[in-house]
Formats: sequence, C-alpha cells, structure tokens
Amino acid sequence: MTRIDLNADLGEGFGRWTLADDEALLGLVTSANVACGFHAGDPTTVRTVTRDAVARGVRVGAHVSYRDLAGFGRRFMEVDPVELADDVVYQLAALDGFARLAGDRVRYVKPHGALYNAIVHHEAQARAVVDAVRAYDPTLPVVGLPGSAVLRLADAAGLPTVREAFADRGYLPTGELVPRGRPGAVVHDAEQVARRVVGLVTSGTVLAADGTRLRVEADSVCVHSDTPGAVGLLGAVRAALEAAGVELRPFADAGPGAREGTVP
Repeated sequence: MTRIDLNADLGEGFGRWTLADDEALLGLVTSANVACGFHAGDPTTVRTVTRDAVARGVRVGAHVSYRDLAGFGRRFMEVDPVELADDVVYQLAALDGFARLAGDRVRYVKPHGALYNAIVHHEAQARAVVDAVRAYDPTLPVVGLPGSAVLRLADAAGLPTVREAFADRGYLPTGELVPRGRPGAVVHDAEQVARRVVGLVTSGTVLAADGTRLRVEADSVCVHSDTPGAVGLLGAVRAALEAAGVELRPFADAGPGAREGTVP
C-alpha cells in the first residue's frame, strides 16, 4: 500500500494574535511542524499545541527559523553560520522541552520559510543547520526539498532525511518552489490541490507552473496553515488520499520497507 505523511505548520500565533486553527489542523495531520519562537509562537502557544499534538498521536517537529518575528521568517538573512547553528539548537531545545513535558520528544527538524528556501542552495547555512541537528541529536531526521543542499549534507553527516512536497505551492521546472509574490506561487482551489497531491503521491509527478510534468518523490506532503482556507484544503487532501487507498502515517513510524537512508 502507498503511504504518506501529512504535515502542517502549527503554533504560529503570538500572544493575542491567532494565525490558524491549530486544533482543527491537528485533527487532519500526522506530523506538526511547531514554531519555536523565532518567526512565530510564544511559549504558551507552543506548549499548548505541542501538548495537544502529543495527546492526538501527532508527531512533533521543530520548525526552526531565522530570528525574524517581524517578517514571519520569510526574509532571507545573511547570518554567520556559527550564530545560525546556535539559533537552531536554541529553538530545537526549547521545543523539545515542551514535547518532553507532554510525554514525547521532538521527532524531526524542518526549517521554515526563507531559511528552508535558502538551504536548497546555500551551502554554509545548510551545513550550519545540519551541524546543529547533529550536535543536539544525530538521530533526528531533517525535512527538506528533494535535491537540496541540506538533505545532501544531512545524509553525508549520517542524519536521516525526509523528502517533502507541497500541496498548496507552485513548482518551477527546476523542482524549486515558485517564489511567494509571483503568479502561481500558492494554489488555493481545494479540488485542484487534492487532485495534485493524489497524483504526486501515487505517480511521483506534479505539473510545474509552466506545464512541465515534474518528477517529485516525497515522504511527506505539507499544507501551509496560513494559506487561506487551510483547514478545507487539508481536509480535501486527506479525504482524496484515503479514497485513493493511500495510508496516512507519520514518516517517523514508517517501519519495515522505509526508503533506505530515510527515517526508520
């Protein structure tokens, strides 16, 4: 049976500001990328969503970012690699503390926003992220874009790697995401999103923005919680995958038959 992990970015409120319906999204995902305070997420918000995720059996991952609350972590920053590695460890350790209080632990690391996109090619920053994860816990998987520098360096460092695809984002013919702000960067139509994801999971292909059929192999599929109508999008994706006979399961629980070199 084909199987896939569904993830979303959660805990991205701050104080009285609520970004997404974390409770509803937790009922649909198998893994939760929880903000760690640098792009979003105050301590109470982070602890609450981590507690609720663990209670539902949803795997908790550290959604680490540049130190950029004002820009929601979506602005590239030229950060010294030593400082960036320390920032990643700081965020990871903070979330892991809340996860352990909830009776579990952080199960993986997924960079957020501009950092995620930068380390597709930025070797120094990609290495900083890998060094931070390996120093904290060399068994933690790193989630990233297939073919990215960070996954290549993580694999070379002996870290498990998880290839990610995006349900609600447009692709360039190169396999990278269409930059936000450009036409086709975000896909809003629930039926279209669900159809794309089923095709991606069952055939390993997706249409790029220029109509090119692109090969994309993925272990996990993400829906961004700040995409308008995210709950409806994720619900449509989940229902369509189940109707297609796809098993929804956290990649951390993949068990026998998992792709060699990825998380067991």
